[in-house]
Amino acid sequence: MTAGPVAAGRSADGGPEPEDSLRRFAAIWSRAIYPVTATSMTRGEFEGHLVPLARVLREALAARPFDPRAAVPVGAALVAAHCTDPEALPSILGVVDAYLVLYCPPGPGIPADEARVRCSRLQHAISVGFSQALRERTLAEQESISRAALAAQADAERALAASEERFRAVFESAAVGIGIADMDGNVLEVNDALTRMFGSQAHATRRNVSEWVHPDNDLAANYGLNAELVRGDRDGYQVEKAFPRADGTVLWTNLQVSLLRDAAGRPQYQIALMEDITERRGLLRTLRHQATHDALTGLPNRALFFERLDQALEGTGPDSRIGVCYLDLDGFKAVNDSLGHAVGDRLLVAVAERLRGCLTDDDQIVARIGGDEFVALYTDPPDLRAVTGLAQRVLDALADPVTLDGRELPVHGSIGIVHGPVGSRAAADVLRSADITMYRAKELGGNRYEVADPDADARAITRHGLTNRLPGALERGEFFIEYQPLIALQDGAVLGAEALVRWCHPAHGVLGPDHFIPLAESTGQIVPLGRWVLENAAEQARAWQRDHHGDGRPPRVNVNVSPIQLQHPGLVREVAAILDSTGLPPASLCLEVTESALIGADEDTLEPLRRIADLGVEIALDDFGTGYSNLSSLRWLPVSVLKLDRAFTRGMRRRPADPVDLKIVEGIVSLAHGLGLTVTVEGVETRTQADHLRALGCDHGQGWYYAKPGPPERLHTLTLADVG
Repeated sequence: MTAGPVAAGRSADGGPEPEDSLRRFAAIWSRAIYPVTATSMTRGEFEGHLVPLARVLREALAARPFDPRAAVPVGAALVAAHCTDPEALPSILGVVDAYLVLYCPPGPGIPADEARVRCSRLQHAISVGFSQALRERTLAEQESISRAALAAQADAERALAASEERFRAVFESAAVGIGIADMDGNVLEVNDALTRMFGSQAHATRRNVSEWVHPDNDLAANYGLNAELVRGDRDGYQVEKAFPRADGTVLWTNLQVSLLRDAAGRPQYQIALMEDITERRGLLRTLRHQATHDALTGLPNRALFFERLDQALEGTGPDSRIGVCYLDLDGFKAVNDSLGHAVGDRLLVAVAERLRGCLTDDDQIVARIGGDEFVALYTDPPDLRAVTGLAQRVLDALADPVTLDGRELPVHGSIGIVHGPVGSRAAADVLRSADITMYRAKELGGNRYEVADPDADARAITRHGLTNRLPGALERGEFFIEYQPLIALQDGAVLGAEALVRWCHPAHGVLGPDHFIPLAESTGQIVPLGRWVLENAAEQARAWQRDHHGDGRPPRVNVNVSPIQLQHPGLVREVAAILDSTGLPPASLCLEVTESALIGADEDTLEPLRRIADLGVEIALDDFGTGYSNLSSLRWLPVSVLKLDRAFTRGMRRRPADPVDLKIVEGIVSLAHGLGLTVTVEGVETRTQADHLRALGCDHGQGWYYAKPGPPERLHTLTLADVG
């Protein structure tokens, strides 16, 4: 048996389909549909006819990208197979809803929730295809009836009795409603089908068609079409039109009105053919609601939100504006993790109900677009204050905790606001700006709203671009190292240098570590990047030492270590391996760790540093003085160098020096030397500053007075010039 109007597919890898599950689904489908099908096929033949249709649904369910229109021909194919009984469509959709995902799952790459949404949209597409095909079939019947009626009218002049008999047979036995009216609109006769549609004969006859008025109709358009027909300017028209029934309910029809002319061609009668589409419209309305609303909260979903946002962005005038409030619940993940997703779902339902109460105008909607994210759209707000007022109402609505099963759950949110003229904005750009702004509100502590700022958006987009490019930048060779000399303050000798990594970005140029180290730490890329810096710096220090001649200690190198690297279990092993592979003496390497990373650190955190120090590597406490550390804790830390933060020496750049800064530095130096530590000072920018630090007993210095960071071959090239 052939596959029918829908072609059979193949699996993604080109192999055969898992036919067992597909045929079981087709068998269930056949049992549900066959009893209400007027087909000449046997049950087995009909089941075989459904297999390729089921295969189309399975492939559409798993397709990437997903396109529900692939299921439209399935609905048409079922009508072609004579599944035209009024009970057929609910049975068709019921089996698809209950068994398609079960027997034809889309695969592990598509979550269950998305699979259900796809299934719902496929049902909608099947219904559309079914309805279109049924409508075309009905129109064909209507056209046949209309031709028969016209033929009967023409034959009446030649054989009135025979014509009347044929017309009466068609008129009385037709499944569609038929009504005849004169050119003034007075109803002359209706058939039984039309009487059943309206609920009573009295309601359908002895009245004028102008009395059949319902507010759901486009009255002006309908009256215009009928006026053209009465004047003879058109021979017919077709519309979907609502009529009031005798019991007060609404009858929706597919109405086709034709003009009957006399032998001279003058308009004589109007004949109307009506198909009852009330149930079909109701089903489509239900499917439309399911496809555009969140199943959990009942709020509009992402699809409907973007539909309304696109409409709002089209604008109603040159001064049209929009307002968007993007809400993300603060700490919702903790609720799911600690109390379970069932409680989390109930909390979302409670939040959705509160959000509905925040809307005060028909131009405002609120939608759930995923997880714990909600978006309110304000179409053409009067000003920014109106949008921030909506955001504040949302925050106020979330101020009180939600009580579930006697437990009070606090709920707060962060809101990003976008407000401005419609212009040429795209919906995705508007939502992205609101999302970025929402995260800015979270970074500021949450439970607040922030208004979008183009500069902040640009910075966030830049950070996102850097984050995306960072993983491959090391492999592409985009990083390089500059070295800033370390100077012995007593005699001005170059002791070595601090290794400072740079990123040569193809779009943004050379970026300092402040631009990308935090991103590397947040993504875990700091571990391979830090390893690369350590290995290259050690190799460079060893090269300096091979070229070193004369007295004095051979050049050393200082390398910064991130707190994230300290937590990496292979750090000690990597340091030892690099020292071994490069041949660099351990005493020529100093690892710099920020004070904030070590203050309050437990023994597990300090253990790797102790083991590295045991190798002979020096450990420097960087940015000392910024972490408000307890000075007595220095005795417990495995450090041999204090790097004093530049904040303590700014008052020494000119004479006379700040006496407070002098006393603080003098005290720190005395304490450090008492503990056997050397003191290095960062940010030396003037000769006066260097003289003061030398007099206070500081051991080493670095800064722009001596040299800016540069390539390794300039290690011994000192500027010795004041900065600023």
